[in-house]
Amino acid sequence: MTKGLLVGVAAFLLLAAIGCSSSNSVILATTTSTLDSGLLDVLVPMFEDETGYGVKTIAVGSGQAIRLGAEGEADVVLAHSPEAEEEFVRQGNSESRQEVMHNDFVIVGPVDDPAQASGAESASGALGRIADAGSIFMSRGDKSGTHTKELELWSDSGMDPEGSWYQEMGQGMGATLTVTNDKQGYTLSDRGTFLATQHAYGLEVLFEGDSRLFNPYTVMVVNPEKHSKVNAEGARAFAEFIISARAQEVIRTFGVEEYGEPLFVPDAIE
Repeated sequence: MTKGLLVGVAAFLLLAAIGCSSSNSVILATTTSTLDSGLLDVLVPMFEDETGYGVKTIAVGSGQAIRLGAEGEADVVLAHSPEAEEEFVRQGNSESRQEVMHNDFVIVGPVDDPAQASGAESASGALGRIADAGSIFMSRGDKSGTHTKELELWSDSGMDPEGSWYQEMGQGMGATLTVTNDKQGYTLSDRGTFLATQHAYGLEVLFEGDSRLFNPYTVMVVNPEKHSKVNAEGARAFAEFIISARAQEVIRTFGVEEYGEPLFVPDAIE
């Protein structure tokens, strides 16, 4: 299937989902990491059971999720791209923005670590080692929160990555990890998605712990005064639910039993 056809199919499916919206449904635009990690598979049914709303989830990069909100094509946005979110609020597209949870980004790659990224003192230094070694680096290249963070780290390193070793996917985290594994290269991943899918890959976390890798998620209700077709009541109900004690407790424990550690840390409750 050609790239153009794939884009056309994706656009058709997106428009179909939007066209089916009603007062009993909520369109959630969110990042792929919340879906790929499996967290939404738990939280969305809880919300639907408790409120009677149905949720139509559009999982894309944070940049596209925020754009859907800005165009009034989503009711509520769950994203992890702070600067883009702040601009979204400044432009009057959101009536509220609330902290939900966080995790962190990690640099993952092959077990033998040919670029010796694990020996770096900073995340940007690890990327510099990968570039100097000419090792394959798979970028999401999709203007997501993860892609934005990656570009910030390259900027910190003083490098403008280019060449055959630097390859852009234009896809979500799960697909990017799959290709990274196939090519035994490196990539930047949110920890939640990597932990949830690592059984399928021969990759390891090679660099972590830099404060620059902090990864916060927020929920934003799209402003109905700017976008009249938005289901504001449903959006508010979802926002209230995801920061509630019951949802935050699910977030706090999600992944612990299977992976030995939580995939996310709740931020809306102490």
